[in-house]
Amino acid sequence: MVKLTLESALANVSISRYELAKRTGIRYHIIDNYYKNKVTRYDSFVLDRICTALDCSIEDIIQFEKE
Repeated sequence: MVKLTLESALANVSISRYELAKRTGIRYHIIDNYYKNKVTRYDSFVLDRICTALDCSIEDIIQFEKE
């Protein structure tokens, strides 16, 4: 199972979802869905913008767990 860990990534750099939306140029609603792990299809553009804004790698915001 793939799980988004955006909540902990944002806590590590001490910025809010609103600030991330401003930095990425992505609507708050979309950022909020990624934050709350409500996304079923991951958009590579969105993931790229988030990683760039947070200066992190994809492994810092996505986790794979075997069921």
